[in-house]
Amino acid sequence: MTDPLTLTVRRVIAAPPVTLFEAWTTPALLRSWWGPKDVRCIEADVDLRIGGAYRLGNQLPDGRVLWITGAFEQIERPTKLVYSWQVGDEPTSRVTVRFEPVELGGTEVTVFHERIGSVAVRDDHNAGWTGCLQGLADWSVAAGLPWAT
Repeated sequence: MTDPLTLTVRRVIAAPPVTLFEAWTTPALLRSWWGPKDVRCIEADVDLRIGGAYRLGNQLPDGRVLWITGAFEQIERPTKLVYSWQVGDEPTSRVTVRFEPVELGGTEVTVFHERIGSVAVRDDHNAGWTGCLQGLADWSVAAGLPWAT
């Protein structure tokens, strides 16, 4: 393996940080938006505390299920989450998610994924995170969420 890689994905979403933080950490809400297009979240377990575990089941279009697991390292409600990230037998990496209000309303959601083991895995995660943020944006519109004031 070469030096670990990093990835940053950003998206402004028309909802307040507290609402998006809750959507990211509440199992029932996670299941409604998590995953890129054509991937369905079939299970979401979240123990939102330092050291608490989470587990997400992503069902792919071909029926296979990828399990994503990890533990929370930092929780700064409603602006920041840091957690370990492992998909299957991949090496463990780390994800930081920031929820920052923007001047004209809404929230910039930034996903910083570090310690990624290869370019191919980084590229897969880029597609996945881009799709997740699209799903979160679509969820916020469908839910009729207001812009932050």
